[in-house]
Formats: sequence, structure tokens, C-alpha cells
Amino acid sequence: MDLSNLTVAQLRDLQQQIPAEIKRRQNKEKQNAVKELRAAAKALGFDLEDLVGSGAPKGKAKSAGTKVKVKYRHPKDASLAWTGRGRQPKWVVEYLAKGGKIEALAV
Repeated sequence: MDLSNLTVAQLRDLQQQIPAEIKRRQNKEKQNAVKELRAAAKALGFDLEDLVGSGAPKGKAKSAGTKVKVKYRHPKDASLAWTGRGRQPKWVVEYLAKGGKIEALAV
């Protein structure tokens, strides 16, 4: 595909469409793979679930996407909160740089 003839707007539009298309195709390929595995297991006289357990390809774990409770909150601006996971937000870094203690931010 020659991208040199596309406008910036067309390239941005294409860039936004690509992740969704990749995910759709991956899901389709996964479904096809599961069908092929089921057929192969059946040809041997087994159920796929008997071979791989109850955790057969069913998708994401149920815990995926669950909310994590806030552990730290800004003392003056309650809208600024942090769960304690990942990098420290800028406001936490600034607070600690000014000599504040992380325990003072605990909820």
C-alpha cells in the first residue's frame, strides 16, 4: 500500500481504524483456531475442555477491567487521586519533592 499519496487527515483516519481491525482479525483467527482444535480433539475421541481443562480459550479473565480503590489523595484537591499502581502522578512527585510524606496522602 502506497501511503505517500494520502493526506494527513486520511493517514490519521487510517491510524484510528487499524487497532480495531487488528483486534477484530485476531478474534476471528482465535475463533478459527479453537474450531480446528475442537475438530482435531473430536477426531481423536476427546472434548477440547477435557484436554486443556475448564480454562479453555474463553476470552479475558473476569477480573480484567476491575476498578482499583484509591490509596492516595491530594490534601487540597480531592479530584487528584492515585491508586498506588504504576508511575507516581506529577502531583505526588511534586508533593514528595517539597518534603511531604507519602503517608500524609493515604486515604
